[in-house]
Amino acid sequence: MADNKTTITDLKKLVDSFVDERDWKKFHSPKNLAMALSIEVSELMELFQWLDLEQAKKVMKSGEIREEALDEIADIFIYVLAFCNTNKIDISEALINKMKKNEKKYPADEFNGHF
Repeated sequence: MADNKTTITDLKKLVDSFVDERDWKKFHSPKNLAMALSIEVSELMELFQWLDLEQAKKVMKSGEIREEALDEIADIFIYVLAFCNTNKIDISEALINKMKKNEKKYPADEFNGHF
Protein backbone atom coordinates (compact mmCIF):
# COMPACT_ATOMS: atom_id res chain seq x y z
CA MET A 1 0.00 0.00 0.00
CA ALA A 2 1.26 3.44 -0.89
CA ASP A 3 -0.18 6.87 -0.12
CA ASN A 4 -1.03 7.49 -3.76
CA LYS A 5 -2.88 4.17 -4.04
CA THR A 6 -4.55 3.80 -0.63
CA THR A 7 -7.71 5.58 0.41
CA ILE A 8 -8.56 6.74 3.89
CA THR A 9 -11.51 4.36 3.72
CA ASP A 10 -9.09 1.48 3.12
CA LEU A 11 -7.09 2.45 6.18
CA LYS A 12 -10.18 2.97 8.34
CA LYS A 13 -11.37 -0.52 7.37
CA LEU A 14 -7.95 -1.99 8.17
CA VAL A 15 -8.00 -0.46 11.66
CA ASP A 16 -11.65 -1.40 12.18
CA SER A 17 -10.99 -5.03 11.25
CA PHE A 18 -8.00 -5.21 13.59
CA VAL A 19 -10.09 -3.81 16.44
CA ASP A 20 -13.04 -6.11 15.67
CA GLU A 21 -10.87 -9.23 15.56
CA ARG A 22 -9.70 -8.48 19.10
CA ASP A 23 -13.08 -7.35 20.50
CA TRP A 24 -11.59 -4.00 21.52
CA LYS A 25 -14.48 -1.72 20.54
CA LYS A 26 -15.76 -1.86 24.12
CA PHE A 27 -12.58 -0.02 25.14
CA HIS A 28 -12.77 2.60 22.37
CA SER A 29 -14.53 5.46 24.08
CA PRO A 30 -13.71 8.99 22.94
CA LYS A 31 -11.84 9.52 26.24
CA ASN A 32 -9.74 6.37 25.97
CA LEU A 33 -8.84 6.98 22.33
CA ALA A 34 -7.98 10.64 22.96
CA MET A 35 -5.74 9.62 25.85
CA ALA A 36 -4.06 6.89 23.78
CA LEU A 37 -3.51 9.39 20.98
CA SER A 38 -1.91 11.86 23.37
CA ILE A 39 0.39 9.17 24.73
CA GLU A 40 1.55 8.18 21.24
CA VAL A 41 2.23 11.83 20.33
CA SER A 42 4.26 12.13 23.52
CA GLU A 43 6.27 9.06 22.54
CA LEU A 44 7.06 10.71 19.21
CA MET A 45 8.10 13.90 20.98
CA GLU A 46 10.32 11.94 23.34
CA LEU A 47 12.47 10.78 20.42
CA PHE A 48 13.53 14.40 19.83
CA GLN A 49 13.50 15.61 23.43
CA TRP A 50 17.18 16.51 23.83
CA LEU A 51 18.14 17.02 20.19
CA ASP A 52 18.83 20.38 18.64
CA LEU A 53 17.25 21.26 15.28
CA GLU A 54 20.12 19.92 13.16
CA GLN A 55 20.35 16.68 15.13
CA ALA A 56 16.60 16.16 14.75
CA LYS A 57 16.83 16.61 10.99
CA LYS A 58 19.80 14.25 10.79
CA VAL A 59 18.18 11.37 12.72
CA MET A 60 15.13 11.53 10.46
CA LYS A 61 17.24 10.71 7.40
CA SER A 62 17.98 7.12 8.47
CA GLY A 63 18.62 4.91 11.43
CA GLU A 64 16.98 3.69 14.61
CA ILE A 65 15.29 6.95 15.64
CA ARG A 66 13.76 7.31 12.18
CA GLU A 67 12.38 3.76 12.43
CA GLU A 68 10.97 4.48 15.88
CA ALA A 69 9.44 7.73 14.58
CA LEU A 70 7.76 5.83 11.74
CA ASP A 71 6.24 3.43 14.27
CA GLU A 72 5.01 6.30 16.44
CA ILE A 73 3.50 8.10 13.43
CA ALA A 74 1.72 4.88 12.51
CA ASP A 75 0.42 4.49 16.08
CA ILE A 76 -0.82 8.08 16.04
CA PHE A 77 -2.61 7.59 12.74
CA ILE A 78 -4.12 4.30 13.91
CA TYR A 79 -5.63 6.03 16.93
CA VAL A 80 -6.85 8.95 14.81
CA LEU A 81 -8.59 6.51 12.49
CA ALA A 82 -9.99 4.51 15.42
CA PHE A 83 -11.31 7.75 16.94
CA CYS A 84 -12.96 8.60 13.62
CA ASN A 85 -14.43 5.11 13.29
CA THR A 86 -15.83 5.15 16.83
CA ASN A 87 -17.29 8.63 16.51
CA LYS A 88 -18.51 8.46 12.89
CA ILE A 89 -16.16 11.22 11.73
CA ASP A 90 -15.43 11.72 8.06
CA ILE A 91 -11.80 12.76 8.42
CA SER A 92 -11.59 14.18 4.90
CA GLU A 93 -14.56 16.44 5.53
CA ALA A 94 -13.22 17.47 8.95
CA LEU A 95 -9.79 18.27 7.51
CA ILE A 96 -11.16 20.27 4.57
CA ASN A 97 -13.45 22.27 6.87
CA LYS A 98 -10.58 22.99 9.25
CA MET A 99 -8.30 24.09 6.39
CA LYS A 100 -10.99 26.54 5.26
CA LYS A 101 -11.04 27.99 8.79
CA ASN A 102 -7.24 28.13 8.80
CA GLU A 103 -7.20 30.00 5.49
CA LYS A 104 -9.43 32.69 7.00
CA LYS A 105 -7.53 32.79 10.29
CA TYR A 106 -4.08 32.84 8.66
CA PRO A 107 -4.29 34.61 5.28
CA ALA A 108 -1.24 33.81 3.16
CA ASP A 109 -0.53 37.47 2.41
CA GLU A 110 -0.30 38.23 6.15
CA PHE A 111 1.42 35.07 7.38
CA ASN A 112 3.84 34.25 4.55
CA GLY A 113 7.11 33.10 6.12
CA HIS A 114 6.17 33.74 9.76
CA PHE A 115 3.66 32.80 12.46
